[in-house]
Amino acid sequence: MKTITLLAVAVMLLLEIFGSTSSVGGSMTFMLVFVVVTLAVAIYEAWLNRRGTIGWIVNVLVCAFGALVAIALIGMAMDSGLPYLHLEGSLASSQNPLKYAVVAAVALLIVLGSWIPLQIVNRLRD
Repeated sequence: MKTITLLAVAVMLLLEIFGSTSSVGGSMTFMLVFVVVTLAVAIYEAWLNRRGTIGWIVNVLVCAFGALVAIALIGMAMDSGLPYLHLEGSLASSQNPLKYAVVAAVALLIVLGSWIPLQIVNRLRD
């Protein structure tokens, strides 16, 4: 799980540094990373615990739900917190170091958003 988290943060930071300037392409690339991270968490947990076919399907669905909830909560937090930063323009267009901290935090929260519901479901399975 640590490896997935580190890779997610590294990929998100590299995308932010080297080329997510396109309006549609950048957002779609970030979404692709979110989907890959979510699937990686689901597959890793299913493989580690030797789940059957239904367990794999449940893992993917639970991780997808958790990631979507995490994305929604991150969006609400960003909407409520950005006005207090007093930036000149948007955070994406600024070269503020906070932008990179936010990107790393988003990657970390996506992994946690996928992993926490799996832990809840695992407790219900036992």
